[in-house]
Amino acid sequence: MSSVRTEKEATTTLDEALKPAKNRDADGEPVVRAIKNMAEDTPAAETIDGFHLVIDALKLNDIDTIFGLPGIPITDLTRMAQAEGLRVISFRHEQHAGNAAAAAGFLTQKPGICLTVSAPGFLNGLTALANATTNCFPMILISGSSEREIVDLQQGDYEEMDQLAIAKPLCKAAFRVLHAQDIGVGIARAIRAALSGRPGGVYLDLPAKLFAQTMDAAAGKASLIKVVDAAPRQIPAPDAVNRALDILKGAKRPLILLGKGAAYAQADADIRALVEKTGIPYLPMSMAKGLLPDTHAQSAAAARSYVLQEADVVLLVGARLNWLLSHGKGKTWAQEKGAKRFIQIDIAPTEIDSNVAIEAPVIGDIGSCVAALLAGIDARWARPPAEWTGAIAERKDKNLSKMAATLAARPSPMNFHSALSVIRDQVKARPDAIVVNEGANTLDFARSIVDMYEPRKRLDVGTWGIMGIGMGFSVAAAVVTGKPVIAIEGDSAFGFSGMEVETICRYNLPVCVIVFNNNGVYRGTDVNASGTSDVAPTVFVKNARYDKLMEAFGGVGVNATTADELQKALAEAVASGRPTLINAVIDETAGTESGRITSLNPSTAKKK
Repeated sequence: MSSVRTEKEATTTLDEALKPAKNRDADGEPVVRAIKNMAEDTPAAETIDGFHLVIDALKLNDIDTIFGLPGIPITDLTRMAQAEGLRVISFRHEQHAGNAAAAAGFLTQKPGICLTVSAPGFLNGLTALANATTNCFPMILISGSSEREIVDLQQGDYEEMDQLAIAKPLCKAAFRVLHAQDIGVGIARAIRAALSGRPGGVYLDLPAKLFAQTMDAAAGKASLIKVVDAAPRQIPAPDAVNRALDILKGAKRPLILLGKGAAYAQADADIRALVEKTGIPYLPMSMAKGLLPDTHAQSAAAARSYVLQEADVVLLVGARLNWLLSHGKGKTWAQEKGAKRFIQIDIAPTEIDSNVAIEAPVIGDIGSCVAALLAGIDARWARPPAEWTGAIAERKDKNLSKMAATLAARPSPMNFHSALSVIRDQVKARPDAIVVNEGANTLDFARSIVDMYEPRKRLDVGTWGIMGIGMGFSVAAAVVTGKPVIAIEGDSAFGFSGMEVETICRYNLPVCVIVFNNNGVYRGTDVNASGTSDVAPTVFVKNARYDKLMEAFGGVGVNATTADELQKALAEAVASGRPTLINAVIDETAGTESGRITSLNPSTAKKK
């Protein structure tokens, strides 16, 4: 039997206790004594505060990790979350915590959580939130904020800012919770918005006063929501599937193009089966590498330009015809040789026809759509003509042979090819290692040289092509998978998030950072044309020792000037799992301006 009395029971008992006191002196002593006795005899109802409601709501929905940076008003939330069993990974800058949350979302299909302070901290996290939305990574940015009544009257509160209004245009959804009893609903809506349909970033605004609010514990527990089927399957229409199959059957030069959405879907077995049963050559975008091994016989990656120009039917699986694919137009696709016919699998019908006409849209989640196409492939399916697959194989062999000769060279100082050949061999030996990659030339060369063998083992700059994701992505990959991480960083790109090597050391994560140091942005040879003593804008401190930064925090730092030194240091780092930074000294004349997107740099394009 419960010892907690109802409000009616407590009132009745108090009335009875006060009856003898009605004719007593006006000093009220019996009344005071009666009230005191009742207070001691009646246990207070158990309550719960906003802090613990947020924590319990996250735990109820299987969220086990928070990435963030403590400060007013969320410092106690980070302490309490850790005490309640959540893993709290604290960063040196909110943008990198946000990038970590985004990468965690991509790898796990659960929304990554980034927790920040108000105003400036929120704005720092917002960059990562916008990037997550653009890349379709499920992420929730939770920020403390100033009180509404002060913000709305613009009375000058500490870090005053209308954060919800600012976030709305840059994410998939934005919510604010003002009352403790609504915390469960707010977090449930954020989770569902982040995961359903096309995944993306969600903002959740929690004003400071919310955390201190209390309510009855039982009512608080009842107010929490366990999200059921946050990303429900969306089955494609049978006629859409049949239309796509008919077009594929009639193709003379078909091509399957895999995007990072295909990797996120985790429909790995069916995607591989579709490729192999149809016999159609496939081309992976950079974060789709490893869905099938890059060494697979049907991979057309080594003949990329040829297949994009010559294919007559292209099946897009989790890929968008954006700038990374020249919008499906122009010289890349050689439309003058005849119009391409596109089949596109996408969960968002509004993506269809965004750049070119899509003849066969297949709308639904990737797993369901691929399974439906696969069901239509039987023993009577005609494999692509030999002249098509043979022409691809011929170009692949030629390009791979040429690449092998380049990779075998050992110049001094190292160039991008000789250094990346070492990393290529290490990834082949440890295909479970996760590669994080950013830079200009470092990115371009690495994605064509370093083969991947398993899905979701490559993380890079994605749709926006931004720099600064390196250390955040590396921390997330190590935390959520426990696998070794190899971060291939241009020296310029590393500068955006380099201080997070302290975070890597603090949590003793198995991350090896390799900084390709050629003394500058693109290269270290630019000259200041004005004749003043300032170096050119693209030039860094010559012969910088980035390895010393890792040593400063207790990690391993190595200065590698040859391929042999790089090979030894990398093998030891992966084997040991210790935080390591290798300063890979590259020829400062190596590298081209803007890498492979020179055409997007007006001044450079004009020179050419």
